[in-house]
Amino acid sequence: MTFQRILIAIDGSPIADRAAERGFELARSLGATVALVHVVDPEPLPAGGAARAVHDGKQLLAEIGRRSSLDPATFVVLGKPAAEIVATARQWQADLVVIGSHGRGRIERLLIGSVAEAVIRHATCAVLVMRAAS
Repeated sequence: MTFQRILIAIDGSPIADRAAERGFELARSLGATVALVHVVDPEPLPAGGAARAVHDGKQLLAEIGRRSSLDPATFVVLGKPAAEIVATARQWQADLVVIGSHGRGRIERLLIGSVAEAVIRHATCAVLVMRAAS
């Protein structure tokens, strides 16, 4: 299997930065096209906070994109992170999604959910999960 379109999920965390670095390395080695996605969940935000969060997300993706020589496409979307990452992967026709995972345990995952786990379950393409460095 070859990967020609790699979507990297970014949330501003150190593990997402690590996932971006690995995704960029993989894309360079394969000659693949890259896109970055950042999802803003509007539910926990105060009124008017979503617009600011979208602006900040666009700046975050621009900064991460400048670190590579690949000129990635960028998507900042509103909604639930796992669902929007999966939807963006489908719409952009990604062959691979690269996402970071904080490596939470089973009990924490039951209580708070896991974006990476939900993406693995629902994506129609391959998913590469980068774990936090131990």
